[in-house]
Amino acid sequence: MFWRFLFRKNLPPGSLCQLDYAVLGLGDSSYPRFNFVAKKLHKRVLQLGGNPLLPVALGDDQHDLGPLAASGPAGAEELWHGVTMLPCCPPHSLPPKYTLHYLPEDSPHPDSDLLQPTAPRAVPCELHPFAARVVSNQRVTAQSHFQDVRLIEFDITGSGITFSAGDVVMIQPQNCPEDVQQFCQLLRLDPDRRFVLKPTEPGTSLPPLLPQPCTIRHLVTHYLDISCVPRRSFFELLSYFSTNELEREKLQEFSSAQGQEELYSYCNRPRRTTLEALWDFPHTTCAIPADYLLDLIPRIRPRAFSIASSLLAHPDRIQILVAVVRYKTRLSKPRRGLCSTWLASLNPEQGDVRVPLWVKKGGMKFPADPATPVIMIGPGTGVAPFRAAIQERVAQGRRGNCLFFGCRQKSKDFYCQAEWEELVAQGFLTLFTAFSRDQEEKVYVQHRIQENRRLVWELLSSGNAHIYLAG
Repeated sequence: MFWRFLFRKNLPPGSLCQLDYAVLGLGDSSYPRFNFVAKKLHKRVLQLGGNPLLPVALGDDQHDLGPLAASGPAGAEELWHGVTMLPCCPPHSLPPKYTLHYLPEDSPHPDSDLLQPTAPRAVPCELHPFAARVVSNQRVTAQSHFQDVRLIEFDITGSGITFSAGDVVMIQPQNCPEDVQQFCQLLRLDPDRRFVLKPTEPGTSLPPLLPQPCTIRHLVTHYLDISCVPRRSFFELLSYFSTNELEREKLQEFSSAQGQEELYSYCNRPRRTTLEALWDFPHTTCAIPADYLLDLIPRIRPRAFSIASSLLAHPDRIQILVAVVRYKTRLSKPRRGLCSTWLASLNPEQGDVRVPLWVKKGGMKFPADPATPVIMIGPGTGVAPFRAAIQERVAQGRRGNCLFFGCRQKSKDFYCQAEWEELVAQGFLTLFTAFSRDQEEKVYVQHRIQENRRLVWELLSSGNAHIYLAG
């Protein structure tokens, strides 16, 4: 209502001349309309004669030190000092968003497993993913190669899922059993204890994808992102549970404006996980009330993968090309990607392995006219959507497919080599490869494009070719 009032056209210019105000916006600088609402609100109140206590503060979710670190000269601390004319409620006195109501151990145990295959009522989506069976999980890089890349195939029979080349599959990952066990031990939680989740405020909806009742093991495995890098708010909330003076002082330092460089060195530079941070504050961790778990730790977000296959070539199947994320920091334990590591660990030969997934429209749309040639530039795993497009176009009898593919070495990471060479032999594909480490001088896809510039220009000028780039 106040927003509508502010933008009434008949308001006189000085109607808010007695209003002192401050604006703190929260946005993401990767979007073109960064902090649009905060900027618009500030401009309008200023236009109506309002008196800003401080310059408008624009928080950026992309900032390494958190959204409030980029809020301009006002800063979070200055903003609070400028507007705290009324007493505020200290954070530790706020109730949790949900409470866990434990069930008696002898109560009936309903069969409610997120990953059990069920007949979907509608097209799968984030709130109702399809439990797809893993058909195959094949490493497509040489064992001696530094990077493990997998071609993984899922069975989506009966899901109602349809897709086209350029679409993406969303996958809901889970934490590994070892991390789940460590987390439960640290917080002294019984992983098999069952509970019902209840909101503390009327009208608050329950978290998606959590069955009711639920076990602690299921909550930690499928919902709590204990492998993410914790943010400033994590340490701030944690500090209110601390019973150890030294730990509490360090947590308060990490959550203060002055301690953000120290927090960045502790968390962001080495990519320290939430679970590892909890290990570093053992006295505080064991004092965390279970009711605050969902306030303290964010939920596991789904990951997007370009679909690397066509339904026309592989009916009722989805294939993806996954580079397993693994790298070193100054921490002794290598950093691992949550989703890629989990997917790589799945072995369909050991039983019925299921993965929750759904499909979303992608940003690539390939030409409907079969006569239109397509130039695709896909180094590394960027070739995944082009594999789907080529399979789709070949199944429709379309030629004029031109692919520039690059990798390090022909013998180690030339993904789908046999498939490409067979299509070249059949006349469906024109292939240009760049193996950057197979010779003394490095060669990349841009060098192959330059070498074949006459062909590229002819396809663009005469054939009205469409050009695509992914990497």
